[in-house]
Amino acid sequence: MAENRYSISEFIRETQQEDKGEGLFELETPRLLEVNLDGQVWAKAGAMVSYRGNIKFEREGILEHGIGRLFKKAFTGEGTPLMKANGNGKLYLADAGKKISILNLKNESLFVNGNNLLAFEPALSWDIKLMRKIAGMMAGGLFNIKITGTGMTAITTHYEPLTLAIAQGNPVYTDPHATVAWSGNLSPEFVTDVQLKTFFGRGSGESIQMKFEGDGFVVVQPYEETYFGQSSE
Repeated sequence: MAENRYSISEFIRETQQEDKGEGLFELETPRLLEVNLDGQVWAKAGAMVSYRGNIKFEREGILEHGIGRLFKKAFTGEGTPLMKANGNGKLYLADAGKKISILNLKNESLFVNGNNLLAFEPALSWDIKLMRKIAGMMAGGLFNIKITGTGMTAITTHYEPLTLAIAQGNPVYTDPHATVAWSGNLSPEFVTDVQLKTFFGRGSGESIQMKFEGDGFVVVQPYEETYFGQSSE
């Protein structure tokens, strides 16, 4: 009946949480990650939207990952501190309504832009990688994290991600602001295009490009991320 179409009971039925039995990470919705926690998980600080059960949260310690990573974080000015969630229960994570993708690494490595990393298992090792050349070209906190090993990680994108295959002799160029992740065996170069800069009338952005060569893939999003301390003008 029409009067039931917008009832509270109908709303609850359409939006209520479901147990899908998919393991540690589940996509409760395209923009909400459910973590079936029994132990520990690393997550982006501030990403928790809800939880149930006995879960404790702890911000990443200054020297928890060694002084080398501390110096890298200070150098990059990165804006993605991590938090540990420990315990048993259901944890729900989200990041500004961005779309979430779950990746199950099997003795593999992946580079992820720091702004696009949502959560990962503690069994995975990680390290901050400095974009040395681009640091001199752009202001702000553009950096990436290399994740290696076997385990699950969740990344975020503004809208739908697009994965581009890269083959020998056929390089792919991307806008750094729209680049989300790439395969761990690739080391992108940074190139500038003065004509493109003039065409767009901008001081940054499309004038600086990431060049990927080799065999692998790169993930982009249809959105240019804005980093702290960087003007888009």
